[in-house]
Formats: sequence, C-alpha cells, structure tokens
Amino acid sequence: MSENLLNLVNTIRDRKNKDEDKSYTSSLLSGGLSKCIDKMEEEFDELKEALNDKSNIVHEAADTIYHILVTLEAADIKFEDVLKELEGRKKQSGIEEKNNR
Repeated sequence: MSENLLNLVNTIRDRKNKDEDKSYTSSLLSGGLSKCIDKMEEEFDELKEALNDKSNIVHEAADTIYHILVTLEAADIKFEDVLKELEGRKKQSGIEEKNNR
C-alpha cells in the first residue's frame, strides 16, 4: 500500500520542475509553502464536510492526502522520513508516544 504513496511522492517530485501551465502539481509548488498550506486546509475542510454529509468521502480523502504530500514536498520534508517516524511509533502505544513529546 505504501508503494502507491511512494509512487505518488515520486510523481510529485518529478513534476516539481515541470511547466506550471501543464502541471497542477508544479503550479502548486511554484506558489510556495503558503499556497500549498492554504490548498491543504481547503481540501481538509472539504473532507470534513464530506464526512459530515456522508458523501464523496473517498474522493475528498484522496484529495487531502495528495495535498498533504505536495505540502510536505514544498516544505522540503521527505515522505520517507514521515514513514520512518510512523514505523518507530509502532513500538509504543499512542498514549505513551503523546506523553513523551
């Protein structure tokens, strides 16, 4: 499953330097971190609305995940590091992890 996400991350990275008139991803990234954060927040709001309405949830969840990945790329945060963090958290309970922050 994470292979699909890694493929998407690689596509996002590949599109980073493409013509922004031909790539939505490139247009987001060229707008900088602030633009990516704004779009991610918009998509999250749409996901919340879909969950409350019980409609179009899968579509909005996919949009939100995509925009999180784009925002991480804009912030120069490697998704592989996020996966490592999640892997490390498997060794402790969520409550224990929160208490250790």
